[in-house]
Amino acid sequence: MVNLQKAEQAIALLLEAIGEDPMREGLADTPARVAKMYEELTQGYDMNASELLSVVFHSDNNDVVLEKDIEFHSLCEHHLAPFFGKVHIAYIPNGKVVGLSKLARVTEVFARRLQIQEQMTNQIADSIYTSLDPLGVMVIVEATHTCMTMRGVKKIGTKTVTVATRGILKGDLALQKSIQDLIK
Repeated sequence: MVNLQKAEQAIALLLEAIGEDPMREGLADTPARVAKMYEELTQGYDMNASELLSVVFHSDNNDVVLEKDIEFHSLCEHHLAPFFGKVHIAYIPNGKVVGLSKLARVTEVFARRLQIQEQMTNQIADSIYTSLDPLGVMVIVEATHTCMTMRGVKKIGTKTVTVATRGILKGDLALQKSIQDLIK
C-alpha cells in the first residue's frame, strides 16, 4: 500500500529539485495526482497471483491453450520509466484449466510492480506452472521501454522480447515454434 502523504512530499521535493515551484497554479495538485497514480500503477504488490489461479475447472483437454496479445504496462525499476507491450501465455493443461480472464489478471499482478521485463516474464510463467500444475507453460513478452526510447540511446521502435518455458515446453523446440507461429 502506497503511503500517499510520503509520496506527495517526495513529488513536491522532486519538483523543487528540478527547479519548479510545486505551489504554482499548474503544479499545486500535481504531488497528490502523482501519488494516486503510483498507488494505481503499483497495486500489484497488494495482489496475489495464486489466489487468482485457485478457481479451476476440470478438463480432459491436453492440447495447447493460448491467450495472446494481453496488453500491459509497467514501470522499470531502474528508472521508474514506463515499459509496455503484449504478453502471450500458452499452457498445456493437466486435467484442469483456469478462466481465461485469470491469465490477463495474473499478468497485471506482476506488471503492476516496479519491475524488469525478464523477471516479470518468469514470474508469470512460475505462477501459472506452480498454481495450475500444467504439463507445460510458455510466456512470451514483447515490450517497448521508454528508458531506451526517451532517454539514453533514444532508439524509438526498439522492442525487447523475453521468453520463459516450463515443463515439457522447456525442451520441445518444435512445440515452442508452433506456439510462436500461432502468436504471429
